[in-house]
Amino acid sequence: MFGMDPKELIPHRDPFLFLDEITELIPKISAKAIWTPPTDWPNFSGHFPGRPTLPGVVMVESVAQLGAATVLASPDYQGKLPLFGGIDRARFRKQVLPGDTLELEVELVSLSAMAGKGKGSASVNGKVACEVELFFVIA
Repeated sequence: MFGMDPKELIPHRDPFLFLDEITELIPKISAKAIWTPPTDWPNFSGHFPGRPTLPGVVMVESVAQLGAATVLASPDYQGKLPLFGGIDRARFRKQVLPGDTLELEVELVSLSAMAGKGKGSASVNGKVACEVELFFVIA
């Protein structure tokens, strides 16, 4: 699947949708997506005044949303909702600025009917900005 609208898979909507387009997707295995935070996004004015920076937790959430899409693309999980169970080994390696486009990747490491683990990253121009391991439960 290429060029998919994330709203077809996950319940997130503006202002809390942090994916523009899913560019690659293998259900229950892996996915890639892009997201360009709007340059006029209100969070930039407060984080930080005079030096706008995308919050690291928002990068983690964007990776998690892509992970949710990877799970929910499978008919096995229709009507379910992956929820955060934990965040491990989050590392922030590069500042993300207004106008930057995040290149997101996620790989599911394990998945059962009730829970799963994944790992993912957010990069800008091929340079890793964030790496994270995620644990989620299926509601």
